[in-house]
Amino acid sequence: MSDRLMKTIGVPLADLRATPDGKRDRQLIYGEDFQVRKTADDWVYGRAAKDDYTGYIRTDQLVDQRPPTHFISARSSHIYNTPDFKTEETAALSFGARIHVVAEGDRFVELSSGQFVPHPHITPIDQLFDDPLTVAERFIGVPYLWGGNSIWGLDCSGLVQAALLACGVDCPGDAHMQEASVGTPIGDNVRPHRGDLFFWKGHVGLIRDENTLLHANAHHMAVVEEPLDAAIERIKAQGDGEITSRRRPSYPTLK
Repeated sequence: MSDRLMKTIGVPLADLRATPDGKRDRQLIYGEDFQVRKTADDWVYGRAAKDDYTGYIRTDQLVDQRPPTHFISARSSHIYNTPDFKTEETAALSFGARIHVVAEGDRFVELSSGQFVPHPHITPIDQLFDDPLTVAERFIGVPYLWGGNSIWGLDCSGLVQAALLACGVDCPGDAHMQEASVGTPIGDNVRPHRGDLFFWKGHVGLIRDENTLLHANAHHMAVVEEPLDAAIERIKAQGDGEITSRRRPSYPTLK
């Protein structure tokens, strides 16, 4: 495998680790691209194309790059060997998984692999969401998972990244990176706006309305909506301090 080679995640979920067999930093999902920089036995080191996050992924989790035509816009989906929902699925797909469609039918689409995905679960790759909250709400009830980036588990920054990327907003993978680069700062006296990001030390959430916060958090161990004022008091009481900043991304279509 040559250096600087772009590959694609070929499994439902791949952990991006700090070292081979080390701790998980983030995750990549089916169809996301990964640029290989060097190999190390059964591992490759490189960067995720979506946000430049670097780390190690197992070699057997990568396949040749296949430019996506669509993505999974349902909460989750499945891959089948035949276009028949009564047959057994071969793999599960998270929201955001990227697929290469070669033929479309009324009920299923055919992938370049010769497998099939339900047609109602997909959206063309260039069709953006209008509102990050409509994306984030798909994850309500999903369990909290440190470093998680999928419908099977995600953390606060993973939720925010999924919501913003689906709306065409560049977004790094970790909360401190998001606080440093996403959108523009807004003052404490500015009325909260749908889609604003509120940050605490090591934590981030999305504003749904003036007094509703949507976030993945370890207190509930899930993605939840809760009153903003209650969340502020609870986070402070548990020793994580006050809000450190508020930022307003620029969404292409959200007013």
